[in-house]
Amino acid sequence: MTTAVVAVTVSAVLLACALLVWSRTRRVVTTPAERAVYSALHTASLAARPLRAGLTDRSAQEAAPHLRELTGGEALGVADSDGTLLAWDGPHAELAEYFTDAATRAVATERPVLVPGPGRAEHYGRTLIAQPLLIENGGVAGAVGVVMTGQPGPGRLGAVAEVARYACAQLELAELDASRARLDRAEVRALRAQISPHFIYNALNTIASFVRTDPDRARELILEFADFTRYSFRAAGEFTVLADELRNIERYLALERARFGDALQVRLQIAPEVLGVVLPFLALQPLVENAVRHGLGGAGTITILAADAGTDCVISVEDDGAGMDPDLLRSGALDAVETGSGPARSGESAHVGLANVDDRLRAAFGNDYGLIVDTAPGAGTKVSLRVPKFRAGIQA
Repeated sequence: MTTAVVAVTVSAVLLACALLVWSRTRRVVTTPAERAVYSALHTASLAARPLRAGLTDRSAQEAAPHLRELTGGEALGVADSDGTLLAWDGPHAELAEYFTDAATRAVATERPVLVPGPGRAEHYGRTLIAQPLLIENGGVAGAVGVVMTGQPGPGRLGAVAEVARYACAQLELAELDASRARLDRAEVRALRAQISPHFIYNALNTIASFVRTDPDRARELILEFADFTRYSFRAAGEFTVLADELRNIERYLALERARFGDALQVRLQIAPEVLGVVLPFLALQPLVENAVRHGLGGAGTITILAADAGTDCVISVEDDGAGMDPDLLRSGALDAVETGSGPARSGESAHVGLANVDDRLRAAFGNDYGLIVDTAPGAGTKVSLRVPKFRAGIQA
């Protein structure tokens, strides 16, 4: 964990503790020290919110008043790494051009720049401080500029540096959020690439076989195939609702049942109250495809269950196929399920993406929400997952 993340985490914990103590005691903060601590923490939290979106015109303008209050400056400016002014809060707007020049130098040298008495004669008793926003992993995001009365001492300079460091921590967290979003998108693209080309080939062959003998059935299957691919390759977000995921699984199974006939049976047990639960996009389809291809080889019964479990929703996909040696699971490899001991067809890709789904579940909801696999030779395989019914910040 980086220093910046530690700093913002400590600030958040202190703020939470302060609010918790106040709410439990129902006591008004009365002493000067208590008021100062509460005010500083509250102001810091207000500055953090816009900066978590990254350094932009809008976030700088929203954060600048709170950053100025934290520094105690008469005015405060924010510039990007090119020295372009993003925001100015407070009086003395005519000093903005002096700030952008100082910000450019601060970014170039990665050191604070002090400009005594900038501008016209009425500002000779003031000092402009340009403090670079140094990012932990290297580079400079920009600079903050603070206008103060008089010559600032070490204490005031240290306060400005700490406020800049706090702003940097928020910007680093914003970059982590963006990196995680990019990783999620990459993982979804990888999972889409893992949708079996052999399945697509077999589905089209199955449809072709009905064109002459049962044109109406062939038309229905073409529509199912079109809807399946449209959903699987949609450009929407990284999450979906259970109802949509189940609807796409029905399309997949309709195509597989057309191929295998009555040899493939499907049982659904879905609690209506969990249909709106949010889960990672394409989280269930790989589980079902794995059961059909590796667990059953197209012959047997698949049971899909979704149940209400208090604050969570429990979902499982179970087959009555060949199963596998549980020692392979105890070795810690979900890929063992994907390569499978079931009767996968020769020439088919064995990788269906269970490890991908497990990683995405844990990234979205925490390590308590990964995949759980129960299996034994000759006893079939059951893959289960839990997702919270409500999770702040996650929506379809």
